[in-house]
Amino acid sequence: MPIYFKDNFFNSGPTEIMDEDGNVIGHVDLRSMFGASLEVFDSEGAALFQGRFPLFSRRWSVLGQGGREAGELRQRLAFLSRRFEYDSFGRGVFEIASPAFSDDYEITDEAGNMAAGFRKVSGWVLPSAYRLETYTSSVGEMEWVCVILGMNAIQKAARSSN
Repeated sequence: MPIYFKDNFFNSGPTEIMDEDGNVIGHVDLRSMFGASLEVFDSEGAALFQGRFPLFSRRWSVLGQGGREAGELRQRLAFLSRRFEYDSFGRGVFEIASPAFSDDYEITDEAGNMAAGFRKVSGWVLPSAYRLETYTSSVGEMEWVCVILGMNAIQKAARSSN
């Protein structure tokens, strides 16, 4: 079943994660408008994942409960496409790819099988909003939320440095 979530226009504050029926199943707290860090919570408010840039790094770290490292996202060099790689530390390495000028992304495992897919569903004036569907359980949907918003943070950082 797909879930929906979004970035916040001012890059700070909470935003909801909803299921297909509009029920709130969690939320994301974007910690600061001056730096990129966030925390993903379940519907009861329990912290599940944190995402942030380590000091002087362009890689996005995903931390699980208790601050343990869950994975790391990095951008890959690509011609006429957008590519990222998520190493889920012992659960597999996933490629996140989108053709140029497309808002559809596929997440594939090392064997080339679809693990998840997401699409940017917002317009150019609105904050980034996403529709996510997961197909495997090796990385859960709330972890993918943290990874996808990290991908968005990497893209924003690249645009601001140009």
